[in-house]
Amino acid sequence: MTDPRRHLPAVDALLDSPGIAPLIAAHPRSLVVRAVRETVDAARANGGNAPADGWDAAVRRSVARLAAPSLQPVINATGVVLHTNLGRAPLAPAAIAALASVAAGYSALEYDLGRGARGSRHAHCRDLLVEVTGAPDALVVNNAAGAVLLALSALARGGAAIVSRGELVEIGGSFRIPDIMARSGAQLVEVGTTNRTHAKDYEKALTAESRLLLKVHRSNFELRGFTADVPAPQLAALAHARKIPFLYDVGSGLLLDLARWGLTGEPTVAEAVASGADLITFSGDKLLGGPQAGILLGSAEAIAACRADPIARTVRADKLTLAALEATLALYRDPETARREIPVLRMLTEDLESVKRRGEALLNGVQRRGEAELVMGESEVGGGSFPGAKLPTWLVAITPGHLTPDTYLARLRSAEPPVIARIVADRVVLDPRTILPDQIDATVRALNA
Repeated sequence: MTDPRRHLPAVDALLDSPGIAPLIAAHPRSLVVRAVRETVDAARANGGNAPADGWDAAVRRSVARLAAPSLQPVINATGVVLHTNLGRAPLAPAAIAALASVAAGYSALEYDLGRGARGSRHAHCRDLLVEVTGAPDALVVNNAAGAVLLALSALARGGAAIVSRGELVEIGGSFRIPDIMARSGAQLVEVGTTNRTHAKDYEKALTAESRLLLKVHRSNFELRGFTADVPAPQLAALAHARKIPFLYDVGSGLLLDLARWGLTGEPTVAEAVASGADLITFSGDKLLGGPQAGILLGSAEAIAACRADPIARTVRADKLTLAALEATLALYRDPETARREIPVLRMLTEDLESVKRRGEALLNGVQRRGEAELVMGESEVGGGSFPGAKLPTWLVAITPGHLTPDTYLARLRSAEPPVIARIVADRVVLDPRTILPDQIDATVRALNA
């Protein structure tokens, strides 16, 4: 019996076929060649059977897949505001405009326009951070873990950094505070227990080798019950009495107090500055609502030490980050403008009735099938911020009918743009809180498709 794989078409033959030739005119030839080879290889792996819908259609699908960027915009219908897997904070329009303006041409990244000479990228965002936080000085790097690494290297390399056992957190991607400390060249000294640490624990650990006291806000989990920790102002006083610096990692970078919307327990940057910390670190792309960045605030002496450390070069921020962050920070000059214009803040503080109206707009797109309804539910902050906090919301809950919920989710993910939803009690649910206002129509089209 003849092996069907012997009769598979040659790659050159397919490239010359009338159905494939137009693809070469629209795409780079190398991409089409790869698509043809992958299609033939797939048929070979399938026992030599030709694609069910023909070679031309199969190659076109392969070309479309290969030509599409791997980093695609998606619609977040999960209700998780700071969804780490979906890029965390969407940017404010002002930040997008600033980013596009700087990306389109040259910029004064390291050029002093006044003096007509070389400048420093560290000057960008510095004055705005000082203005909106009240800190003496500031520095921006590429992410929060890099900020902590830089701070420890600059202030504690070759000496001991003292931290509570209850604050040795693991952050995203299995990276842990002890690992970052080890890379910085600082020696980790653990004090207290997992659930209770007292001032006397720090005092007993202080030696001539001590270079720094460190406090890490537990931003991605809650510790309840029989617990105790030392407030930041008390640690700052203890550190200063021993003439060593106090580093406070507050995590999410909350610049606005959200208590009036029921979100409490996350330290604000203003509180951290008022605590007397010599150096404060936090993220730019979480509750601050800007691009991924690590921000350091503190005394002129501490910031100068960080700028002079060799690690500062390895974690420096690029021009796009600085442009987007500067535009985001400028919105904080007026708190109400920030709350209205920064998507993360708008989502976290959105009125429940407003969420319901957008849910109804979604529901109207699928209601004719008799398989969807609007139900009460909960949104999450996400991004390791306000752990345990839930926001009341309205959900569009869909019973998929002949499809399984997983299949329905997969079809939403194949939409253009992809829609990312979740399953609750065997129903597919979409949370309008995290669907941007200009994405409602696209989400309806995905549901109808």
